[in-house]
Amino acid sequence: MSNKILIVDDEPNIVMSLEFLMRKNKFDVFIARNGTEAMDILGREIPDLILLDIMMPDVDGYEICQYVRQNERFDHAKVVFLSAKSKQSDIEKGYALGADLYVTKPFSTRELLQNVKQLLAD
Repeated sequence: MSNKILIVDDEPNIVMSLEFLMRKNKFDVFIARNGTEAMDILGREIPDLILLDIMMPDVDGYEICQYVRQNERFDHAKVVFLSAKSKQSDIEKGYALGADLYVTKPFSTRELLQNVKQLLAD
């Protein structure tokens, strides 16, 4: 069975490249273009891994991460922040909220894919 990945980002180019990369690697992909869509999908699906942007217009990535970590349905879900917020305090906040990984933009898709595969193997 293929792993479910939820991609949450309001930047269309990033969504497109990540979706292509993940589908090419046989992942089951769900797309949310903002926090509200992400919450809708999380109401229906239990992803194995969430690629999560932080800065979004409605519900930000921190809030979504908090929701996932406070909900037992998502106990096994891995959370990876993908963010342009690269200050140490932002990164620390991401990990404090329960992120498994914090990747700053711009990022290498090859490295990201390796990280995703490793997280899902753990």
